Amino acid sequence: MNHHTTQPESVPVLVIGATGKTGRHVADQLERRGRLVRRAGRSSATRFDWSERSTWAPALAGAGAVYIAYQPDLIVPGATDDIAELVRLADAAGVGRLVLLAGRGEGEAQEAGRIVHAARAESTVLSCAWFDQNFSEGGFAPEIAEGSLTLPVGEVSEPFVDTRDIAEVAVAALLDETSQGVSPHAGQTYELTGPRLLTFAEAAAEIGAARGRAVSFNHVGAQDYRDLLRDVGVADDEVDLLSSLFGTLFDGRNARLSGDVARVLGRPPTDFADYVSSLVDEAVSR
Repeated sequence: MNHHTTQPESVPVLVIGATGKTGRHVADQLERRGRLVRRAGRSSATRFDWSERSTWAPALAGAGAVYIAYQPDLIVPGATDDIAELVRLADAAGVGRLVLLAGRGEGEAQEAGRIVHAARAESTVLSCAWFDQNFSEGGFAPEIAEGSLTLPVGEVSEPFVDTRDIAEVAVAALLDETSQGVSPHAGQTYELTGPRLLTFAEAAAEIGAARGRAVSFNHVGAQDYRDLLRDVGVADDEVDLLSSLFGTLFDGRNARLSGDVARVLGRPPTDFADYVSSLVDEAVSR
Protein backbone atom coordinates (compact mmCIF):
# COMPACT_ATOMS: atom_id res chain seq x y z
CA MET A 1 0.00 0.00 0.00
CA ASN A 2 1.21 3.47 -0.90
CA HIS A 3 1.38 5.28 2.45
CA HIS A 4 1.98 8.82 1.28
CA THR A 5 -0.61 10.24 -1.08
CA THR A 6 -0.75 13.95 -0.36
CA GLN A 7 -2.55 15.14 -3.46
CA PRO A 8 -1.98 18.62 -4.81
CA GLU A 9 -5.18 20.32 -5.88
CA SER A 10 -3.95 20.42 -9.47
CA VAL A 11 -4.08 16.60 -9.67
CA PRO A 12 -7.50 15.48 -10.90
CA VAL A 13 -9.86 13.12 -9.12
CA LEU A 14 -11.37 10.71 -11.65
CA VAL A 15 -15.07 10.01 -11.10
CA ILE A 16 -16.16 6.90 -13.01
CA GLY A 17 -19.91 7.00 -13.58
CA ALA A 18 -20.09 10.77 -13.14
CA THR A 19 -23.65 11.02 -14.47
CA GLY A 20 -24.93 8.23 -12.17
CA LYS A 21 -26.99 8.38 -8.99
CA THR A 22 -23.91 8.74 -6.76
CA GLY A 23 -21.20 9.85 -9.19
CA ARG A 24 -22.76 13.18 -10.07
CA HIS A 25 -23.02 14.12 -6.38
CA VAL A 26 -19.42 13.00 -5.79
CA ALA A 27 -18.21 15.14 -8.69
CA ASP A 28 -20.28 18.16 -7.61
CA GLN A 29 -19.12 17.94 -3.99
CA LEU A 30 -15.46 17.61 -5.06
CA GLU A 31 -15.78 20.72 -7.24
CA ARG A 32 -17.38 22.62 -4.35
CA ARG A 33 -14.28 21.68 -2.34
CA GLY A 34 -12.13 23.29 -5.04
CA ARG A 35 -10.83 20.03 -6.49
CA LEU A 36 -10.11 19.39 -10.16
CA VAL A 37 -12.58 16.70 -11.26
CA ARG A 38 -12.35 14.47 -14.30
CA ARG A 39 -15.92 13.33 -14.98
CA ALA A 40 -15.90 10.02 -16.85
CA GLY A 41 -18.68 8.04 -18.49
CA ARG A 42 -19.82 6.67 -21.83
CA SER A 43 -20.89 10.09 -23.09
CA SER A 44 -18.56 12.32 -21.03
CA ALA A 45 -15.67 14.38 -22.39
CA THR A 46 -13.43 11.83 -20.66
CA ARG A 47 -14.79 8.65 -22.18
CA PHE A 48 -15.05 5.59 -19.93
CA ASP A 49 -17.05 2.53 -20.92
CA TRP A 50 -16.99 -0.63 -18.80
CA SER A 51 -17.57 -2.66 -21.97
CA GLU A 52 -14.54 -1.10 -23.74
CA ARG A 53 -11.34 -1.65 -21.79
CA SER A 54 -9.40 0.52 -24.25
CA THR A 55 -11.10 3.57 -22.66
CA TRP A 56 -9.80 2.84 -19.16
CA ALA A 57 -6.08 3.69 -19.20
CA PRO A 58 -6.51 7.10 -20.90
CA ALA A 59 -9.12 8.05 -18.26
CA LEU A 60 -6.79 6.98 -15.42
CA ALA A 61 -3.67 8.74 -16.75
CA GLY A 62 -2.51 11.41 -14.29
CA ALA A 63 -5.38 10.91 -11.83
CA GLY A 64 -4.50 11.13 -8.13
CA ALA A 65 -7.62 9.38 -6.84
CA VAL A 66 -10.50 7.46 -8.40
CA TYR A 67 -14.15 6.96 -7.46
CA ILE A 68 -15.36 3.68 -8.97
CA ALA A 69 -19.06 3.08 -9.67
CA TYR A 70 -19.53 -0.09 -11.72
CA GLN A 71 -22.28 -0.42 -14.30
CA PRO A 72 -24.76 -2.02 -14.23
CA ASP A 73 -23.97 -3.77 -10.91
CA LEU A 74 -21.14 -5.78 -9.36
CA ILE A 75 -23.47 -8.80 -9.25
CA VAL A 76 -23.26 -9.30 -13.05
CA PRO A 77 -20.93 -11.92 -14.56
CA GLY A 78 -17.46 -10.58 -15.36
CA ALA A 79 -17.70 -7.59 -12.99
CA THR A 80 -14.94 -8.76 -10.64
CA ASP A 81 -12.62 -9.41 -13.62
CA ASP A 82 -13.26 -5.84 -14.76
CA ILE A 83 -12.48 -4.48 -11.29
CA ALA A 84 -9.25 -6.50 -11.15
CA GLU A 85 -8.14 -5.09 -14.52
CA LEU A 86 -9.07 -1.53 -13.51
CA VAL A 87 -7.03 -1.88 -10.30
CA ARG A 88 -4.07 -3.21 -12.28
CA LEU A 89 -4.24 -0.22 -14.62
CA ALA A 90 -4.69 2.22 -11.71
CA ASP A 91 -1.62 0.80 -10.00
CA ALA A 92 0.34 1.09 -13.26
CA ALA A 93 -0.79 4.72 -13.57
CA GLY A 94 0.37 5.53 -10.03
CA VAL A 95 -3.11 6.37 -8.68
CA GLY A 96 -2.82 7.03 -4.94
CA ARG A 97 -6.34 6.40 -3.76
CA LEU A 98 -9.31 4.22 -4.79
CA VAL A 99 -12.90 4.39 -3.50
CA LEU A 100 -15.30 1.64 -4.63
CA LEU A 101 -19.09 1.87 -4.51
CA ALA A 102 -20.44 -1.60 -3.74
CA GLY A 103 -23.75 -3.23 -2.92
CA ARG A 104 -24.40 -4.71 0.51
CA GLY A 105 -24.83 -8.43 1.00
CA GLU A 106 -23.64 -9.39 -2.50
CA GLY A 107 -20.84 -11.97 -2.62
CA GLU A 108 -19.58 -10.45 -5.86
CA ALA A 109 -19.42 -6.98 -4.30
CA GLN A 110 -17.43 -8.38 -1.37
CA GLU A 111 -15.01 -10.02 -3.82
CA ALA A 112 -14.64 -6.72 -5.70
CA GLY A 113 -13.90 -5.04 -2.37
CA ARG A 114 -11.12 -7.55 -1.63
CA ILE A 115 -9.60 -6.85 -5.06
CA VAL A 116 -9.62 -3.08 -4.46
CA HIS A 117 -8.15 -3.50 -0.96
CA ALA A 118 -5.27 -5.50 -2.51
CA ALA A 119 -4.27 -2.50 -4.69
CA ARG A 120 -1.07 -0.57 -4.08
CA ALA A 121 -3.23 2.53 -3.64
CA GLU A 122 -4.95 3.48 -0.40
CA SER A 123 -8.43 2.02 -0.67
CA THR A 124 -11.90 2.43 0.81
CA VAL A 125 -14.99 0.35 -0.01
CA LEU A 126 -18.50 1.75 0.47
CA SER A 127 -20.91 -1.14 1.03
CA CYS A 128 -24.28 0.54 0.49
CA ALA A 129 -27.88 -0.25 1.28
CA TRP A 130 -30.59 0.22 -1.37
CA PHE A 131 -30.64 3.88 -2.42
CA ASP A 132 -33.50 6.20 -1.47
CA GLN A 133 -33.16 7.66 -4.96
CA ASN A 134 -34.04 4.32 -6.59
CA PHE A 135 -37.64 5.35 -5.90
CA SER A 136 -37.35 8.62 -7.83
CA GLU A 137 -34.51 8.29 -10.35
CA GLY A 138 -34.76 4.69 -11.49
CA GLY A 139 -37.22 2.29 -13.05
CA PHE A 140 -39.64 2.56 -10.12
CA ALA A 141 -40.36 6.26 -10.67
CA PRO A 142 -42.95 6.01 -13.48
CA GLU A 143 -45.07 3.47 -11.59
CA ILE A 144 -44.84 5.44 -8.34
CA ALA A 145 -45.97 8.54 -10.23
CA GLU A 146 -49.06 6.54 -11.19
CA GLY A 147 -49.72 5.63 -7.54
CA SER A 148 -48.38 2.11 -7.10
CA LEU A 149 -45.20 0.09 -6.58
CA THR A 150 -45.01 -3.57 -7.60
CA LEU A 151 -42.09 -5.73 -6.44
CA PRO A 152 -41.26 -9.38 -5.72
CA VAL A 153 -40.41 -8.47 -2.10
CA GLY A 154 -42.39 -9.29 1.02
CA GLU A 155 -42.18 -7.89 4.52
CA VAL A 156 -38.38 -7.71 4.64
CA SER A 157 -36.89 -4.45 5.90
CA GLU A 158 -34.14 -2.36 4.31
CA PRO A 159 -32.16 0.58 5.79
CA PHE A 160 -32.56 2.78 2.68
CA VAL A 161 -29.65 5.23 2.28
CA ASP A 162 -29.52 8.67 0.61
CA THR A 163 -27.10 8.94 -2.33
CA ARG A 164 -25.99 12.37 -1.12
CA ASP A 165 -24.78 10.76 2.13
CA ILE A 166 -22.91 8.13 0.10
CA ALA A 167 -21.28 10.89 -1.96
CA GLU A 168 -20.24 12.81 1.16
CA VAL A 169 -18.58 9.70 2.62
CA ALA A 170 -16.92 9.04 -0.76
CA VAL A 171 -15.50 12.58 -0.86
CA ALA A 172 -14.13 12.16 2.67
CA ALA A 173 -12.47 8.90 1.59
CA LEU A 174 -11.05 10.57 -1.53
CA LEU A 175 -9.70 13.69 0.19
CA ASP A 176 -9.25 13.33 3.97
CA GLU A 177 -5.65 13.16 5.20
CA THR A 178 -3.91 12.80 8.52
CA SER A 179 -0.97 15.06 9.43
CA GLN A 180 1.25 12.32 7.97
CA GLY A 181 -0.51 12.70 4.61
CA VAL A 182 -2.29 9.35 4.69
CA SER A 183 -5.98 8.56 4.42
CA PRO A 184 -7.69 7.86 7.75
CA HIS A 185 -10.09 5.71 5.69
CA ALA A 186 -7.43 3.49 4.05
CA GLY A 187 -8.25 -0.20 4.24
CA GLN A 188 -11.78 0.45 5.55
CA THR A 189 -15.00 -1.09 4.31
CA TYR A 190 -17.84 1.16 5.46
CA GLU A 191 -21.43 -0.07 5.59
CA LEU A 192 -23.62 2.85 4.61
CA THR A 193 -27.25 2.76 5.70
CA GLY A 194 -29.99 5.16 6.62
CA PRO A 195 -31.06 5.60 10.26
CA ARG A 196 -34.05 3.22 10.28
CA LEU A 197 -35.44 0.06 8.75
CA LEU A 198 -38.45 0.22 6.42
CA THR A 199 -40.23 -2.35 4.30
CA PHE A 200 -40.83 -1.42 0.66
CA ALA A 201 -44.54 -1.14 1.51
CA GLU A 202 -43.75 1.34 4.32
CA ALA A 203 -41.47 3.31 1.98
CA ALA A 204 -44.25 3.50 -0.62
CA ALA A 205 -46.69 4.66 2.07
CA GLU A 206 -44.31 7.43 3.22
CA ILE A 207 -43.87 8.65 -0.37
CA GLY A 208 -47.65 8.64 -0.81
CA ALA A 209 -48.30 10.49 2.45
CA ALA A 210 -45.80 13.22 1.58
CA ARG A 211 -47.28 13.65 -1.89
CA GLY A 212 -50.85 13.63 -0.59
CA ARG A 213 -51.68 10.77 -2.95
CA ALA A 214 -51.46 7.15 -1.82
CA VAL A 215 -48.90 4.80 -3.34
CA SER A 216 -50.17 1.24 -3.02
CA PHE A 217 -47.68 -1.61 -2.69
CA ASN A 218 -48.21 -4.84 -4.61
CA HIS A 219 -46.22 -7.96 -3.80
CA VAL A 220 -45.88 -10.35 -6.76
CA GLY A 221 -43.96 -13.55 -7.46
CA ALA A 222 -40.62 -13.57 -9.25
CA GLN A 223 -41.95 -14.71 -12.63
CA ASP A 224 -44.88 -12.27 -12.55
CA TYR A 225 -42.37 -9.50 -11.88
CA ARG A 226 -40.25 -10.51 -14.88
CA ASP A 227 -43.38 -10.51 -17.06
CA LEU A 228 -44.44 -7.12 -15.75
CA LEU A 229 -41.02 -5.57 -16.49
CA ARG A 230 -41.06 -6.96 -20.02
CA ASP A 231 -44.61 -5.66 -20.54
CA VAL A 232 -43.49 -2.10 -19.75
CA GLY A 233 -40.53 -2.36 -22.13
CA VAL A 234 -37.61 -2.99 -19.76
CA ALA A 235 -34.65 -4.49 -21.66
CA ASP A 236 -33.96 -8.19 -21.07
CA ASP A 237 -30.56 -7.64 -19.46
CA GLU A 238 -32.09 -5.20 -16.98
CA VAL A 239 -34.94 -7.64 -16.30
CA ASP A 240 -32.31 -10.27 -15.47
CA LEU A 241 -30.39 -7.86 -13.24
CA LEU A 242 -33.43 -6.70 -11.26
CA SER A 243 -34.68 -10.27 -10.89
CA SER A 244 -31.25 -11.33 -9.68
CA LEU A 245 -31.02 -8.49 -7.16
CA PHE A 246 -34.51 -9.02 -5.77
CA GLY A 247 -34.03 -12.79 -5.72
CA THR A 248 -30.79 -12.46 -3.77
CA LEU A 249 -30.72 -9.48 -1.45
CA PHE A 250 -34.13 -9.31 0.18
CA ASP A 251 -34.05 -12.36 2.42
CA GLY A 252 -33.33 -10.35 5.57
CA ARG A 253 -29.53 -10.38 5.23
CA ASN A 254 -29.41 -6.56 5.04
CA ALA A 255 -32.12 -5.80 7.60
CA ARG A 256 -29.72 -4.13 10.04
CA LEU A 257 -28.42 -0.63 10.61
CA SER A 258 -24.82 0.55 10.62
CA GLY A 259 -23.34 3.63 12.31
CA ASP A 260 -20.67 4.19 9.64
CA VAL A 261 -22.26 7.29 8.03
CA ALA A 262 -22.25 9.01 11.43
CA ARG A 263 -18.74 7.73 12.19
CA VAL A 264 -17.31 9.27 9.02
CA LEU A 265 -19.40 12.44 8.75
CA GLY A 266 -19.98 13.27 12.41
CA ARG A 267 -23.72 13.57 11.87
CA PRO A 268 -26.60 11.09 11.58
CA PRO A 269 -27.54 9.76 8.15
CA THR A 270 -30.39 11.43 6.26
CA ASP A 271 -33.77 9.99 7.18
CA PHE A 272 -36.03 8.57 4.47
CA ALA A 273 -38.66 11.16 5.47
CA ASP A 274 -36.20 13.98 4.68
CA TYR A 275 -35.47 12.43 1.28
CA VAL A 276 -39.22 12.23 0.57
CA SER A 277 -39.84 15.83 1.65
CA SER A 278 -36.98 17.00 -0.61
CA LEU A 279 -38.74 15.24 -3.51
CA VAL A 280 -41.96 17.09 -2.77
CA ASP A 281 -40.06 20.42 -2.50
CA GLU A 282 -38.43 19.77 -5.89
CA ALA A 283 -41.82 19.01 -7.47
CA VAL A 284 -43.30 22.22 -6.04
CA SER A 285 -40.41 24.37 -7.26
CA ARG A 286 -40.63 23.00 -10.85
